Amino acid sequence: MKQHNFSAGPAILPASVLKEAAKAVTNYNGIGLSLLELSHRGPEFTAIIEEANALMREILELPDGYQVLWLTGGASTQFCMAPMNLLNEGETAAYIDSGVWANKAIKEAKLFGNIDVIASSKEQNYTFIPKNGKVPKDAKYLHITSNNTIYGTQWAKFPKSSAPLVCDMSSDFLSRPFDVKPFGLIYAGAQKNLGPAGTTVVIVREDLLGTVERKLPSMLDYRTFIKENSLYNTPPVYPIYVSMLTLRWIKKNGGLKGIQRKNKTKAAILYNEIDQNPLFQGTVTDKADRSLMNVCFVMTEKYAALEKEFMHECKANGMSGLAGHRSVGGFRASIYNAMPKSSVQALVDLMSDFAKRKG
Repeated sequence: MKQHNFSAGPAILPASVLKEAAKAVTNYNGIGLSLLELSHRGPEFTAIIEEANALMREILELPDGYQVLWLTGGASTQFCMAPMNLLNEGETAAYIDSGVWANKAIKEAKLFGNIDVIASSKEQNYTFIPKNGKVPKDAKYLHITSNNTIYGTQWAKFPKSSAPLVCDMSSDFLSRPFDVKPFGLIYAGAQKNLGPAGTTVVIVREDLLGTVERKLPSMLDYRTFIKENSLYNTPPVYPIYVSMLTLRWIKKNGGLKGIQRKNKTKAAILYNEIDQNPLFQGTVTDKADRSLMNVCFVMTEKYAALEKEFMHECKANGMSGLAGHRSVGGFRASIYNAMPKSSVQALVDLMSDFAKRKG
């Protein structure tokens, strides 16, 4: 049976990318060696990382002065690495608390400077994006999390700030076009829209670096990886290769504008069903904050007893990864870039049929 992969991550990848990536494991480009065996300093991988960098610059329309880095440690390492590189002790950075991962970033940043949480939706279980914060005049940067996988919320428009934006884009990176210029630093784990788990992309404005007084370990200094083209130590070769293939796929599919059109279409199909189906309701309180990546919904109170039965039918129909996070419950359909519209339609058809039989 065909499986519809609604997992929040590691997430679905394009079928064509998986096919090409699978070939490289046994025989990369017909050279008789696996990509997994090749030296990261050899000509084959040099060509891969240079193409990945060039595609990233092209797709994001990166201005001069921005560097593309391929790191490890996930976005969680960036929670400390960003303030370590950008914030002196005694200086202030502004943070907006819009979910669990934003809250974790705040906790780590407090180790390095004064952290002003200027807005939060924590008391309302993160059911909306808090937009009422005022950035202090002396803030070195404003940190936001662009999309919140657990709660299904997303910044539809990024906040304006006199300070550079620092953004965790892990779960909606490369899903839509945006202006890079307000951002001083962007980081994203690859395992949602870009590649397999194991590499983290960092886009950094180089002129912001080298301003902190503390001594930085080489492996936690962005300048180390800029100088060495992300090859200071052995990088995650295979995740970077698969990410390069995905960047090719994004470019072939119309770039970020083309990807956004598809994502909006898929999300509209599912949200329309949630809004008109008497058995289900969305969990995000402000529809303007609804995520195009992670659609969170629950059974209405009247039909709450049917939740396990509906989940059983989802699994029986080849729909995987639909359970909501334990802090929210219900269901979460993650519909990242590579999710085909047909899979979203299959879920909607099941929801509609279930309502006709049970509602």
